[in-house]
Amino acid sequence: MMAQFVDVFLHLDVHLAQLAQDMGPWLYLLLFVIIFAETGLVVTPFLPGDSLLFAAGALAAVEASGLNVHALALLLIVAGILGDAVNYSVGHFLGPKIFFSEKSFLINKDHLRKTQNFYVKHGPFTIVMARFVPIVRTFAPFVAGIGKMSYAKFATYNVGGALAWVLSFIYGGYFFGNLPSIKRNFHVVILAIIVLSVLPMVIEFWRQRRKPVTEP
Repeated sequence: MMAQFVDVFLHLDVHLAQLAQDMGPWLYLLLFVIIFAETGLVVTPFLPGDSLLFAAGALAAVEASGLNVHALALLLIVAGILGDAVNYSVGHFLGPKIFFSEKSFLINKDHLRKTQNFYVKHGPFTIVMARFVPIVRTFAPFVAGIGKMSYAKFATYNVGGALAWVLSFIYGGYFFGNLPSIKRNFHVVILAIIVLSVLPMVIEFWRQRRKPVTEP
């Protein structure tokens, strides 16, 4: 199972091309659901985000795929905005009960606390920055809801972050994903995207570990 999961991640171009043949225009709906779930449900931070957008953009550049890159970008921007909005609402109304309950097993409390620290450090701009960081992307709107950020302020950062995130990866894939050197090494590019995406979390973890322990 894990081997298959890794294979899907590293060869998204191949699997998406096959899905485009099998599903036709229904692939739009599948991509919408994945991006919505990855940003909107705190229990699915493992779903692909950055790499999926890049691969989808690259596929849209292939005429035989039947995908329109502009329609795809607009649809996935909406998915990202709605996902974060739902996530914020869940955090706002149910977050404190989940966060302070030790019986909650569906949510990784460690990820939640790390995201909270990230939020404390970077403030509301976390909503934008988190779009480019896996796991933090999923938990940031939830933490914003717990922190009672005003929805008007949240919505501004939510829309701005979704635009920056989706457009950069979709059109990055569209314009560069089918270059011969990238197409031959697509799995390496996907792996690089994943590594660069999680790098901020690794650096932050390393910095926290290096901090001296203060005596109570």
